[in-house]
Amino acid sequence: MDLKRARGRFGLQSFHLPPPTTLALLYFVSILIGAALLWLPAATQEPISLFTALFISTSAVTVTGLSTVDIGTTFTVFGEGIIMVLIQLGGLGLMTFAVLVLSAMGIPIGMPQRLILREDLNQTTFNNLIVLVRVIFSVALLCEAIGVIALSFVWVPQFGWSQGIWYAVFHSVSAFNNAGFALFPGSLSLYVDDPIVNLVIPALFILGGLGFIVVGDIYQTRNWTRLTLHSKLMLVGTAGLIVWAFVTFATLEWNNPGTLGGLPSTPAKLWASWFQAVTPRTAGFNTINTAAMHDSTTLMTMMLMLVGGGSTSTAGGIKVTTLIVLVLATVAFFRRSSTLHVFGRSLKLEEIMKVMALTTVSMLLVATGLFAVSIRHDGEFIDLAFEVTSAFGTVGLSRGTTGQLDHFGLSLIMIMMFFGRVGPLTIGFFLATRSVPRVRYPAGQIYLG
Repeated sequence: MDLKRARGRFGLQSFHLPPPTTLALLYFVSILIGAALLWLPAATQEPISLFTALFISTSAVTVTGLSTVDIGTTFTVFGEGIIMVLIQLGGLGLMTFAVLVLSAMGIPIGMPQRLILREDLNQTTFNNLIVLVRVIFSVALLCEAIGVIALSFVWVPQFGWSQGIWYAVFHSVSAFNNAGFALFPGSLSLYVDDPIVNLVIPALFILGGLGFIVVGDIYQTRNWTRLTLHSKLMLVGTAGLIVWAFVTFATLEWNNPGTLGGLPSTPAKLWASWFQAVTPRTAGFNTINTAAMHDSTTLMTMMLMLVGGGSTSTAGGIKVTTLIVLVLATVAFFRRSSTLHVFGRSLKLEEIMKVMALTTVSMLLVATGLFAVSIRHDGEFIDLAFEVTSAFGTVGLSRGTTGQLDHFGLSLIMIMMFFGRVGPLTIGFFLATRSVPRVRYPAGQIYLG
């Protein structure tokens, strides 16, 4: 039996997994490897349990940012470096790294790898996948490098060259990948009115959250009329959400002594309102005490966490374009329109069905996770809901409940983070295959509303 026949008999034909399953396994194995590395004595300043290491690894690979320990005081530089690498791997996509390495080695990318890559990048076609990988890495490295240079002006004078540069590198990678991990107690609260931190960090996670397709499209066209429909929807939707969140947060929290009301000046309040308006859509950093927010502001933040960022980005959530399509479909229904039109383009029924499925699965997952967590924990309901939503949206914002959960609750949070990163549709339909129905039934009628 020659080698080619052996591969055909014992290779992919005998051991074949659907691409979504393989993608989920890649993330799962990466989490386990990361946990093992974080559990090493060299990674921590004081011993931590394997379960804690597993939780931190899951949070890093899923670019969430939730943590049961203080990262800056618990881990050594080696441990922080491991967390940063896990963030980069999880944020840009594990299969993206694999394809880049294979391309650099001159190894051709086969159809099985392209299938997994398509799932990892949330694409529907195979067109320009390799080009997209190169765009992703070029954009990521350029943005992170600029972020490091800018943040160095804040932290090098304060901490010296070595520590200052390291802080700049870690937070730049964490911000661009929408991870939300910070090396300071209280996240970035110490820099609530620092202009550089309040501009650079949000710029990084907004660019990372827009999606690499959008950033690449802007770079190539540099003309609004020539942008793709996806890019236009992402830019308009992102700008609208930022403005709405900024005005709403400032209005609701301006006189709250636990948040904006406790800040010394109006500029500080405006900087904090700006930061908290953009961070809920999966960034996870905070410059004010999240636990002190009013319930109304907390609910608004949860809504933003559910929406998330853009497709093929480092962000989670149901995505901005999903929200826009849902709104357009609702408007079309009340207008008795059978098609959706936006920016001179129409949307296919298949896209609308995908949006509805994604939203339904997401709502069911969040509701199920909240129900399961509330069985074992009798804390404030809104705090539990906030933690579950933050985990599913891979945001990382917390009202302090994460550290109070037992192993059962933390395990559920890890599951929510994993589902939120790998994708509700991928998890829900990873074994599904398209099939043509052999029997067609006559149409029926049901009454709704």
